Amino acid sequence: MKIKFLTLGVALLSIISASSLWAQDANLSSFLKKLDESTNKQAQEKVYLHLDKPYYAVGDDIWFKAYTINAKTGLPSTISGLLYVELVNEKDSVTKQLKLPMKSGITWGDFKLIDSLSEGNYRIRAYTQWMRNAGPEFYFDKTIKIGNSWANKVFTKSSNVLSTENNQQKISTTIQFTDKQNSPYTNCQVNYEVKLGQKTIERGKGVTNNQGEITIEATNKQPDALKSGSIIANITLPNKQIIAKEIPLKTTSKEFDVQFFPEGGKLVENLPNKVGIKAINSSGLGESAKGVIITNDGTEISQFETNKLGMGSFFLNPVAGQTYKAMLSFPDGTKKTVNLPAAEKSGLVLSVSNTDSTKISIKVYISEDLIAKEEYNLIAQHNGATYFSAKIASSKQVVALTVPKDSLPSGIVQISLLSSTFAPLNERIVFVNNLKDKIEITPETLKPSYGKRAKVDLSVAATNDNKPVQGSFSVAVTNTSAVKPDPENETNILTRLLLTSDLVGYVEKPNYYFLNNDRNTRYDLDNLLLTQGWRKINWKQVVDGTEPVAKYPVEKRLQISGTVTKGGKPVVKGKVSLVSFSGGFFMTDTLTDDKGRFNFDKIEFLDSTKFVVQARTDKDKKYVEIVMDVVPGQVTTKNPNTGDIEVNVNQSLAAYLQESGKYFDDQTKRGLLNRTILLDEVTIVEKRKPSHNSSNLGGAGNADAVITAKELETAFSLSQYLQGRIAGVQIRNGQAFARGSQSPMAVIVDGMNLGGEDFNLDDIVVQDIETVEILKSAATTAIYGMQGGSGVIVINTKRGDGLRSTNTYTPGLINFSPKGYAVVREFYSPKYDVKPDSRPDLRTTVFWEPQMASDVNGKAKVSYFNTDVPGVYRIVIEGIDINGSLARKVLTYEVK
Repeated sequence: MKIKFLTLGVALLSIISASSLWAQDANLSSFLKKLDESTNKQAQEKVYLHLDKPYYAVGDDIWFKAYTINAKTGLPSTISGLLYVELVNEKDSVTKQLKLPMKSGITWGDFKLIDSLSEGNYRIRAYTQWMRNAGPEFYFDKTIKIGNSWANKVFTKSSNVLSTENNQQKISTTIQFTDKQNSPYTNCQVNYEVKLGQKTIERGKGVTNNQGEITIEATNKQPDALKSGSIIANITLPNKQIIAKEIPLKTTSKEFDVQFFPEGGKLVENLPNKVGIKAINSSGLGESAKGVIITNDGTEISQFETNKLGMGSFFLNPVAGQTYKAMLSFPDGTKKTVNLPAAEKSGLVLSVSNTDSTKISIKVYISEDLIAKEEYNLIAQHNGATYFSAKIASSKQVVALTVPKDSLPSGIVQISLLSSTFAPLNERIVFVNNLKDKIEITPETLKPSYGKRAKVDLSVAATNDNKPVQGSFSVAVTNTSAVKPDPENETNILTRLLLTSDLVGYVEKPNYYFLNNDRNTRYDLDNLLLTQGWRKINWKQVVDGTEPVAKYPVEKRLQISGTVTKGGKPVVKGKVSLVSFSGGFFMTDTLTDDKGRFNFDKIEFLDSTKFVVQARTDKDKKYVEIVMDVVPGQVTTKNPNTGDIEVNVNQSLAAYLQESGKYFDDQTKRGLLNRTILLDEVTIVEKRKPSHNSSNLGGAGNADAVITAKELETAFSLSQYLQGRIAGVQIRNGQAFARGSQSPMAVIVDGMNLGGEDFNLDDIVVQDIETVEILKSAATTAIYGMQGGSGVIVINTKRGDGLRSTNTYTPGLINFSPKGYAVVREFYSPKYDVKPDSRPDLRTTVFWEPQMASDVNGKAKVSYFNTDVPGVYRIVIEGIDINGSLARKVLTYEVK
């Protein structure tokens, strides 16, 4: 994408010299140069994942392709060479992390949804280490529903009734428990716990009625602080098996949140102001509303109405000394009155109209007291790339100009009005959809209909401005009779990379803004940006020439690095050897630098590869200390997509689960899909073989549970491994809590008490742990006295000095198991013309190809076979070319 300055057409509502308006003085030129240099050094990355389906079932594979771009240039990113993709469960815990190599921003992989997973609202999160500097708000973070029928014994369906008594919120939840055939589990005992946030507000038990139902009553005494949570229900089946279910409580309130957003950031007296409005319900979804604006003396001056997503706008010209409020009414009859922000007596208003398909209209209104006081700077930039700038004279009260859209890139353009010293005064973001920077995908061989198991030879032409393009594309084919499309909320490369990746906060039904390019859609999109705009560039840092410190460096490739010291001083030119016996013998060596640092950065290895690192001084002395570099894992934030959470996942996916269940049963009969043996409760065997490297005051192995290094080999983090594995112990925010205790368990690391409110279990590198001893009963914690009142976790590291009787650490030698590349599997697609098969073909994902490349003529093709299931088949093609132009095309055909 080429960056160019724009020659603007100007229509002045006041008589101003054109040369005065557009003169580029030395200060502005210098400032723009600083902006360009700053954003070049700090160029962010954006990641998008094309998923094969909008939702899944336990037993499925999640196939995905990742597209990573340089946010400033829009080109496929060459900044990072590694991508992290995570599957996060409803407890905000990472169940699986993949580390994938990227080439020119492209990579792909998959998650296998094993049958030990439960149904729920999972998230797929993707980011690079470099992206961590900007924060998790800019990660790819998508909520997907995963149902469970194939490996499920108990199905739940819940409904809530909310009421308010004495300013306390009452929650009445009815849960129905049924089996796979929808028969109710009657007369079964249910033990339950109601949690809001991390606080338990109710515990109890009951017995299901003839419909398999139980009703749970709870009171929320802190409605302002505790707004959502879950019910953990343990049902005892007739065969005495206990099954645990977690039912989301999306909200415990019927309140509506209404906010008003003056365009550009503030209201100014005696100037026309556009005001955006956003109304959302307690579930985080937009709510339609009607309202009127009244003055402080009760005079109605205007009316407004929000759309189905809860957004709208209106104009207001505040009068000096007057205040305003909005009176709203909602479809359920609720009334609400909200005060509008107070208007400032002096200032500027930046007004932007973006509903025209060809141009953006900009107006700057100036208070009378500021006329002829100073010149202002107007800058429009896209992720740090400036597309136009201008000096705004203040000789008259109104300045107007227009910007042709075809000279701007697709995506969010930030328009900023700055003072003469480049302090921000007003800012506004607008969206541009430039058809000239999109790739057109044209099918050349697709027929309108095919037969069952017929071969589909799909050939397409990729062009941009009628010229062929070479690009990388991904193709997903599904049968809409099994996988119902979700066009307003499915993953979409255009929506993600052009819109939501530059917005902070949840965007409801983001694809809605791309389904049509009419005036109404542009109006709704403009209201979205009015109410969800934010400042992306720190202008003060640009002026001062300062740069934020990057905590996480760019990660180009896998590397194993660390420091070698002796007596606390760096070992210079010491020999460091790296050895592995995983999958064959491998050995390499290097020398430390003048700071004792070493780095093996020209190696590639798969996940679970084990290494031995050995170091010596330059005189071959072995007694040195090796400290390995370990990048701390990314904290798992709470689900930001609150509106996408589905309470009854299995019910919402009932039709898909029925179709996928047939496929899974067939695969099981063929021996291609195996169920694991699931325990009702995973309990670590008590009093295992004692650990000699133990700081347990009660003696090595005198614990309620002992976990060894071997069991932790595949663990992503200690908190993730402990979650749900130890009876009576729960993990919350990286801390362990024994059942019934509100205080975290004490944590003893190599004899040192590190526990407390600020300590996180994941502060310990899991690969450094030799054993973990869990002490939660009175017999094992008594020796710790009051210190062990909430339970104790004794962590013994491989290098800890603790109270061990023998030293298992060898100086100059260390075992190291870094995270390597994930194994990338290939999607299975039968070839009936080569190997006929009479067995039923019930695939729900008909075809997946992550790498369909177009040649110099823009041609690309794939071939696959349909299944035995008739219906309308849907092809989704997405991709990118070397210039950063994006492609998305949806095609359909019928199978009879």
